[in-house]
Parts: sequence; C-alpha cells; structure tokens
Amino acid sequence: MPPISEEMKQSSAMLRQELSGWPQVTSRPMFGMLGFYRRKKIFAALPVSRAIETPNSFIFKFNPMPPDLKQRALKEPRISMDSKAPGTRWFSFEVRSTEDLRDALWWLNQAYERTK
Repeated sequence: MPPISEEMKQSSAMLRQELSGWPQVTSRPMFGMLGFYRRKKIFAALPVSRAIETPNSFIFKFNPMPPDLKQRALKEPRISMDSKAPGTRWFSFEVRSTEDLRDALWWLNQAYERTK
C-alpha cells in the first residue's frame, strides 16, 4: 500500500468532507484509509496515509456493478479493477487533478446509491 501524495491528501480531505454530509453515512479508520458506510454496508474507502493501487487513488464498491455502469467503467481510464482478485467488487479511481474530483464524486455517489 503506497503512501499517498500531497495532492491526494488535499483531494481526499475534500472528498471526505462531502461524503460525511451524506445521509446515513459513517466512517471508520482501516489500514491507513477511512472506510465509508451507508448504514452498515461499506461503499468506499478514501486514503488518509495509504492508498490501494497508486498514491493518488481511492476505492469504491459495487455488489455487483450494474451492467450499464460496468460498460462506462471499462471505458474510463481512471478506473481499474483489482487485477489480483478476479471477480472483485472493488474498483479504484485515479485522481490526476482537481478537475477529476467532480467525476470522483459521481462514482462515489453511484456506489452510495446502490448500497441500500
């Protein structure tokens, strides 16, 4: 698990602030990250000191990802699925610039909406 970049510390803090205001969302520390839950189900993890794939990434979960979103995710170069775990329901999103935060929030919202 790589340490996060200085840029990602800022991006992650902004994303954390947004997610914390969503209804029924709680968070708890996990392995250098902060897991976000809707009620009791986890839907995302944002880096605090460590990331999963790259120093600029966070993860989100679908159980399972709907086919229309999967097609969109396959075309999105900033999204990858954990290649070490085929069939995994976790996806990572690479934040390359502050402009990516709008799309990052969109994907986080999709995971949140499908966690009921």
